[in-house]
Amino acid sequence: MTASWITQGLLPAAIAMIMFGMGLGLTLADFSRVLRWPKAVALGLSGQMLLLPALAFSLCLLLELSAEMAVGLMILSACPGGTMSNVISQLARANLALSITLTSFSTLICLITTPLLISWSSKYFLGQAQPQFSLVDVTLGLCAITLLPIALGMLVNHYFPNVSRKSEPLFRRFSALFMGLMIIAVLWQERQILAQSFKDMFLACLLLNLGSVALGLLLGRIFKLSRTDGVTLAIEVGIQNATLAMLIAMTFLNQPQLAIAAGVYGLTMYVGAMVIALWAKWPRGDSKPENQQTSTTQSKAS
Repeated sequence: MTASWITQGLLPAAIAMIMFGMGLGLTLADFSRVLRWPKAVALGLSGQMLLLPALAFSLCLLLELSAEMAVGLMILSACPGGTMSNVISQLARANLALSITLTSFSTLICLITTPLLISWSSKYFLGQAQPQFSLVDVTLGLCAITLLPIALGMLVNHYFPNVSRKSEPLFRRFSALFMGLMIIAVLWQERQILAQSFKDMFLACLLLNLGSVALGLLLGRIFKLSRTDGVTLAIEVGIQNATLAMLIAMTFLNQPQLAIAAGVYGLTMYVGAMVIALWAKWPRGDSKPENQQTSTTQSKAS
């Protein structure tokens, strides 16, 4: 994993392909839907950008994680869910259009917030031992592997919709396969460090996953969103982009050990996904009619 052709070539190219696949499923309407669900979008972005990092920071202090494990967890908390959250939203019969809208906006916002959070957490936990990196370089790098491929995918979707419709499922499968391979590779590469801290790291990632899912559900409950929209918030706040976190740790920071948190999280996030699925299907006798999208609208949004 430390070989330059992997961290400097293969990994960024694969992330760019995943983001291109995400763009194939986006249209300008996905960004305009903020006018349709302003409260839900505001709550979802607040949960992702503010509450989630705060939860991760609290867990770092509470569990007394090592400096490297803590920075790795903070990097993870700064990476929104990407295509994986959309897939889980579809499987859980959540509001897929809202999920895509939140993913679109969080991906754009993280171009600014992610480098800032990485810089702050590195200084706080690592002090003088923090890796040297440029905020401008990280921001430009994130633009190159996220924003540009997404924009290209959207152009293809606009001008060649049939090609886009047929290609997007292939990119989604590639995304899931690549993430699985990256998790295995990172955990194997850093197995010695992992063996010493697996208990704490596993607990931290599990609590981050379940805690962020609970935050999403709680936000929906407190602010009286429909149950379907509340489940969507739980997915968007609760599912992080482990692959992007690995890229940042191994390529931009050149610190593979910081990717361990993302690797372990890649295993634990399915626990949260299962909780969300169970919650979505749990019968509620006092449920009010849901203001859901029709299956036709969701199919079109996906």
